[in-house]
Amino acid sequence: MINWSKVKELRDDIGADDFEEIIEVFLQEVEDELAVLQDKSAAELAASMHFLKGSALNLGFEDFAEKCRQGERSAAHVEIPELLSCYDASKKLFLEKYKNG
Repeated sequence: MINWSKVKELRDDIGADDFEEIIEVFLQEVEDELAVLQDKSAAELAASMHFLKGSALNLGFEDFAEKCRQGERSAAHVEIPELLSCYDASKKLFLEKYKNG
């Protein structure tokens, strides 16, 4: 679900303080985008899926990124509840493990 090697690599590359900021920005931007998916056309959904996929891959959210990749390929058939559920599960796991080391 989470590529912990990618998380460690990013944290090591930018430092712990900047990594905390990256997490905050990632979560806010992703959640802002997810909040408006219902209102988007198929073309806008494809662009959103591309943005979300890239963001997810940067922070190691592999399962969520895969759902976004699928949505990007077939924006007319994005299963938004499934996408939200995957994000929520990934976020929960990430925050639990990251905060507990």
